[in-house]
Amino acid sequence: MTSADNVFIDSLPYYDDDLAQHPNLQALVDAEIARELKAKPPPNHATDPRLPPERPLFKDNPLLADELKRVAAKQPLDALDTTRYKLPPPPSDPASEADWQKAVDNARAQLEHQKTRQLNLSLLQTYGPNAWRVHNYLTEAAVVQYEKALERLQDQVTEVNRSRKNSQTQAGNQLSSLENRWKELISAVLQLELANVAMEGEIEDLRRRDAELGNV
Repeated sequence: MTSADNVFIDSLPYYDDDLAQHPNLQALVDAEIARELKAKPPPNHATDPRLPPERPLFKDNPLLADELKRVAAKQPLDALDTTRYKLPPPPSDPASEADWQKAVDNARAQLEHQKTRQLNLSLLQTYGPNAWRVHNYLTEAAVVQYEKALERLQDQVTEVNRSRKNSQTQAGNQLSSLENRWKELISAVLQLELANVAMEGEIEDLRRRDAELGNV
């Protein structure tokens, strides 16, 4: 990275009003920015020191990582296999012993599934309300903490903007004062140059008259 890349360029948006005074300036600025973006290659996240390193998502959860890749690739979501929740009869008539055994095993699995559902519903009716009350209490406490943190950050942002506005206003006033002083000095220099030119003309006239008197 060259030394030019280390230069921090900042404007005075709280003081400068060039865009308000010149309505056509915004289109020119946008066109210049678009031209520079096209001419400059995009930053490399792996090597550009101005960008934070890329953090891998869900590195400890391969299922979520695979799902993220699927969404990024815009692949459709595989539908749920509902055949395991059905009770189909044996596929052939007359069915073989293996077909009947498969149907019976599926029926037993469905029965165990229904028993598990009933058990879960019973546990939910017994312990669910209190568990949800505790969950809601913890959620509300977390919301309060986040709101306080957000309020602190907003206060910090407001303070930073106020400080930037004050510093930019002071810098702008100083720049305007220096610019006016520069204009006054330039005007004084021009007046001195005009006075010198006039004085040189007068001196030349006096020399010519003196020469004419000396020839008489």
